[in-house]
Amino acid sequence: MIKNFLYSQKVAPYVFVLPFVIVFAVFWVYPLLNSFEMSFQKISLGQEANWVGVDNYTRLLSDGIFLKAVLNSTMYMILTLAILIPFPMLFAVLINNRMMWGREFFKSSFFFPALTSVVVAGTIFRLIFGEMDGSLMNSVLGWFGIDPVKFLKGQVTGFIALLALATWRWTGVNMLYFLSGLKNIPDEYYEAASIDGASAFQKFRMITVPLLKPTTIYVVTISIYAGLAMFIESMMLWNGNNSPKNIGLTIVGYLYRQGIEKNNLGYAAAVGIVLLAVTMIINLTQLAFSGLFKKED
Repeated sequence: MIKNFLYSQKVAPYVFVLPFVIVFAVFWVYPLLNSFEMSFQKISLGQEANWVGVDNYTRLLSDGIFLKAVLNSTMYMILTLAILIPFPMLFAVLINNRMMWGREFFKSSFFFPALTSVVVAGTIFRLIFGEMDGSLMNSVLGWFGIDPVKFLKGQVTGFIALLALATWRWTGVNMLYFLSGLKNIPDEYYEAASIDGASAFQKFRMITVPLLKPTTIYVVTISIYAGLAMFIESMMLWNGNNSPKNIGLTIVGYLYRQGIEKNNLGYAAAVGIVLLAVTMIINLTQLAFSGLFKKED
């Protein structure tokens, strides 16, 4: 009886899926439900939890530092999307060209930064954008007669450093995603377009971009999450979670400040739930606009 049950074709799929379901339930569903419950409590390590209702959420709406963190994360997400979608796509198209010399070399060169520890990368970029005259960026500015700039103490210049780090680390990763998408586009489409007299730009606009839509949707989706959930890059660039006037504070950074540094776990849980809700709303909205949920005729 047991043998027949285990070898049943109806049961087999559930047996193979069961490990994933268990891991998903234990390490995602349970922590999420527990965090949701904690967000309605005032709780700290070593103390008894007290139910406070929606007080944590109403406090967030009037918390200027939290709103600053939301603005920083949102701006970072938007700017990284503007950089890390079009440029990796363009690089992928260039490297995918059969006339391109040294394609494997450029693939490896672009992807190598992603293999570097974010801790090491953040430390290096902190030195590059240091305020001393001898830092790399100030040395470059000095060649043009420009006075040294304290990059990490200004809102705009601080974001320039943060975006430079993100661009250096993730351009190669997104480029490989687009390269894999280009491999699925038949060469016959481009050959037919060449016969019709289409230019390289017309091929890119009318063939490459539309047929890369599934890959683009995927890259946009993970980039939205990565942008809103960014934390370690900022922490390493400013050598801690306390940047001047919170210019580098992110939503996750604020969650870390409240939950770990201030031991205010209930309030930190509310920050996390808000982050999850915002990320889901933005991603589901862009997926809806991209037509992913539309039924095919």
